[in-house]
Amino acid sequence: MQVRGYEHCSEIDRRKFIKSCLLSALGVCIGERIWIGCASAEESEVLYNGIQLPSPFPPRKVKLTLEPPPLPPYLKSPPDVIPIDVGRQLFVDDFLIEQTTLKRTYHHAEYFPNNPVLKPDKPWEHKGRFPTAMVFSDGVWYDPNEHLFKMWYMGGYCVSTCYAFSEDGIQWTKPDLDVVQGTNIVHTARRDSATVWLDLEAENPKERYKFFAFELGGPPSLSIYFSHDGIHWGKRVTRSGPCGDRTTVFYNPFRKVWVFSLREYFRPPEGVGRCRRYWEHSDVVAGAHWKAGEPPLWVGADKLDPMRADLKVQPQLYNLDAVAYESIILGMFTIWRGQPRDRAKPNEICLGFSRDGFHWYRPDRSAFIPVSEHYGDWNW
Repeated sequence: MQVRGYEHCSEIDRRKFIKSCLLSALGVCIGERIWIGCASAEESEVLYNGIQLPSPFPPRKVKLTLEPPPLPPYLKSPPDVIPIDVGRQLFVDDFLIEQTTLKRTYHHAEYFPNNPVLKPDKPWEHKGRFPTAMVFSDGVWYDPNEHLFKMWYMGGYCVSTCYAFSEDGIQWTKPDLDVVQGTNIVHTARRDSATVWLDLEAENPKERYKFFAFELGGPPSLSIYFSHDGIHWGKRVTRSGPCGDRTTVFYNPFRKVWVFSLREYFRPPEGVGRCRRYWEHSDVVAGAHWKAGEPPLWVGADKLDPMRADLKVQPQLYNLDAVAYESIILGMFTIWRGQPRDRAKPNEICLGFSRDGFHWYRPDRSAFIPVSEHYGDWNW
């Protein structure tokens, strides 16, 4: 395997490689103009990995069809010099590779044999239409300050938000809290989808935890709350612009922006069904206000996403969550493949990878976390 830009080297010294990358990016001053690598700093943003973002960014003229999207621009034309000093380098694509004879294999997750690790075993989790104790995006985080795994989840179907903690991510404790005395409920607003984000870069400790909830009974938007401990939440800080019920949020630490993954729907067969619009801003409160139709279209499912053999329905993108992992943005694509009459939606998690936070590479369309097809299984 040859790493891009070092095809004449039989052996690569990481220190020398990083040094040469940094020297290439130092910039040369010509008159009053500063050049970084080969691109003018006035033209567009250059990322940590050498990718020069198109201008404007995000792109405004995305058209969603069932045709597979083209390769991300950074894979079509990678930078001549790629700095590798941010995170471990993941060979999920050919971004770092000039040529290779290796075969890339994408593996799937294996279920823990004692699943499920969380069950609706409390009275308040049996309220609503179905007994429910599940993350509907919500959030599962490791808190380095307390050395604990922390989980926020839907308790009772669309009823409330609950909290649990664990030392190993397997055995979970539902503590008795004082928000709703004697329960582990931390927020009582009736809700659909939600996101809880542990913001390790928060300057204000009172805003370390951020809660984005699509609340029922109000305008179709996200309600945003802050908390210092993830248990006691302040009053609603603001409501977002209009959005669909399965809207979620993530933070892109490479560009220091909050990204709203906005649910959209275009009725088939003319449209692609469920899909996503994109909105970003460095200020999570000031940037949460957009007008209907203003956020640009982003991504949807396409004809490379396989149909279920029993339903033969064109798949749709039900949800897209994302998180920064080492040197990339890891996308968790929830793919809807139809609605059987006798079971809940058999949505499955597929993976995608992005190096600029907007364009996705999805080489493996099979489910990373599949559902069971055996009646009676907990994940049937």
